Amino acid sequence: MSGPLDTTTDDVRDGRATVALLPIGSFEQHGPFLPLMTDTVVACAIAAEIAAAYPVHCLPPVTISCSHEHADWPGTVSISAATLYAVVRDIAESLRRSGIRDLVLVNGHGGNYVLRNVVQESAGTGTRMALFPGSADWSAARERAGVRTSSHSDMHAGEVETSILLHDHPELVRPGYETSDFVADDRRHLLTLGMNAYTESGVVGRPSMASAEKGKQLLAGLVESFGDYFSLLTEPVDTLGETR
Repeated sequence: MSGPLDTTTDDVRDGRATVALLPIGSFEQHGPFLPLMTDTVVACAIAAEIAAAYPVHCLPPVTISCSHEHADWPGTVSISAATLYAVVRDIAESLRRSGIRDLVLVNGHGGNYVLRNVVQESAGTGTRMALFPGSADWSAARERAGVRTSSHSDMHAGEVETSILLHDHPELVRPGYETSDFVADDRRHLLTLGMNAYTESGVVGRPSMASAEKGKQLLAGLVESFGDYFSLLTEPVDTLGETR
């Protein structure tokens, strides 16, 4: 199926997709070498790879989300968790009216905690939702790609995010990532103090270890993991809401 930029209503009708993908990113600082749109680029890259492999309806991204931990950094813009919740629920309701009852939230920003609640509360609403990628999906993809930094240490603008951009949009990666490694594993008060308390550059991770090949393999691994989600969502559901 076509991507969200060139899809027509006839494309959607003819494709008869029953599963929609909603990429959700953010508009927040990612250090001096990655753009504010990094999380959105990552979410869209994942969604595009999935759409190339599965018959899904790929929506345009939500580009501003919950980035309050980055509030002190120039350029960062946030919306409240309540607003993001409402936007996603409204999109799900609109899709349901048009005949699509399965929605996958492709999340590119770890701070969007409210998305778990949206998916959790979707039971019984007439829309089946899933949140992707999960931690197990990322772990499998990281192993496949040979990512060397642990998931805890690779928190922001590190090896994974830089690798995906080097593969998908290398023109967006500025010089300097090769010498910007910074690790802050003790971040127990992050939500209270914000990122400024733990990094001067905005980086928490090891971007020097990034490569385009790792980015390619990360995306391939996530596409493979998505198969389980697609199978689950496309299973018939009986009147009791149970898969058959």
